[in-house]
Amino acid sequence: MMKKIFIQLMVFSGLLLTSCSSDTDNVSRVTNYPLIEVNGESTIFVPMGGTYTDPGVVATEGGTVIPTVATFNGNFRGAKTLDVNVPDEYTETYTATNKDGFKATSTRRVIVYKTGDLVNSIEGVYLSTTRRNGTLLPASQGSSVDQKYIYIWKNTNGTFGVSDAFGGWYSIGRKIGVTSATQGGTITGNIPTNTFTYPGNPLSNQYFGGVANITNLNVNAATKTLVLSTAWLAPPATNYSFVSTLTQVQL
Repeated sequence: MMKKIFIQLMVFSGLLLTSCSSDTDNVSRVTNYPLIEVNGESTIFVPMGGTYTDPGVVATEGGTVIPTVATFNGNFRGAKTLDVNVPDEYTETYTATNKDGFKATSTRRVIVYKTGDLVNSIEGVYLSTTRRNGTLLPASQGSSVDQKYIYIWKNTNGTFGVSDAFGGWYSIGRKIGVTSATQGGTITGNIPTNTFTYPGNPLSNQYFGGVANITNLNVNAATKTLVLSTAWLAPPATNYSFVSTLTQVQL
C-alpha cells in the first residue's frame, strides 16, 4: 500500500515540474515602446518661397535616444513632400521604431501661405465662422466659430482654390478631419466688383456624399473678410446652406 502511494506522489510531482517548465517557456520579453517629444510649435507658418527649418523631435527607447524619420503630406493639394512654393496645409509625421519593431508617431502642422490684398488676390489663411441653415454649430457638437483654418490659394490657371466649401463645419468644427471637407471648389472673376463664377461646381463631399455648389462670394478688402455661401443636397435628399465668414489672418 505504501509503495502505491509513493508512486502516485512521484507522478504528481512530475506533472507539477512539467507545468512550471512550460509556463516559464511562454513568458514574454519586456519591450520599451518609443516615446516622441516634439520640439517647438505644433503649427509653423512658412511664407510661400521661404525656408522651413524643422525644429525636430527627440525620440527615446527606455531613455536612450533613437532615430526618427519625417514625412510630409499636403492635406488639400496632394503633395507627398513639403513644397514651400505650393501653399497648403502640410502634415509632418515623425516616426520612431524600437528594436522590437514597434512604432510611435507624432505630427506637426506646417502651413505654407501667401497673403493676398483682397483687391487683386484672395489668397490667404482664414479663420472661419460658419452657419448651417442660419445656425452655429451647437456647443455639444463642437464649435463653428473662428475655426482654424480655411485656405485659399491661386491655381496655375489663375483661378483660386478653397480648402473647404463648407467653411470647416465638419472637418474642423466637428473634428471629423480632412476627409469631411468639401474640396475642389474654385473661384474666378472680378474681385473689386464681387463678380464671380465657380467652375469647380458641382462638388462632392468624400465623407458624406451628396452634391454641393458654391453659390456666392463677397469680398470686403477694408475688413479683410470674405463671405462664402454653399448649397448642399445631402443624402437622402436633405438641403443645407452654409454661410462662412472668413477673416484673413495677417501673417
